Amino acid sequence: MTADVRPHTNSVTARWEGGWRCRVAAGGFDLIVDERESSGGTGTGPMPTEYLLAAMASCYALALAWAAGKRELTLPGLAVTAIGTYDGPRFTRLQLSVESEAPPHVVEQLVEPALRVCYVSNTLAASPPIEVSVSREAPAEP
Repeated sequence: MTADVRPHTNSVTARWEGGWRCRVAAGGFDLIVDERESSGGTGTGPMPTEYLLAAMASCYALALAWAAGKRELTLPGLAVTAIGTYDGPRFTRLQLSVESEAPPHVVEQLVEPALRVCYVSNTLAASPPIEVSVSREAPAEP
């Protein structure tokens, strides 16, 4: 008998609510996605690109904390900021800035190990192709 080697998948569903606003069902949570009023949205939620940056910053923060824990280190006051530089309809530069009360040499030794285990930065660094399928039926409500 062979082990099941199918890749694990994860999914979220975005439902358009009109204008530039969507409600996203993700992991049992409802997220509001919107554009700023200056861009035609209602300003009632973060923009999609802000969620992308949030995913990047939070995943890397968790990866740093994991890498520190594996080495019995602590990162008091850990904060990760993600910055995206726009050029047309995409980011052409993504940056992560790490702050901690730990000495810089402690944090610096965790940078590469954390990058290796951060799902979001790994996905962005080696972007898979985006496959789009169209269905007549709407996905089931969560």
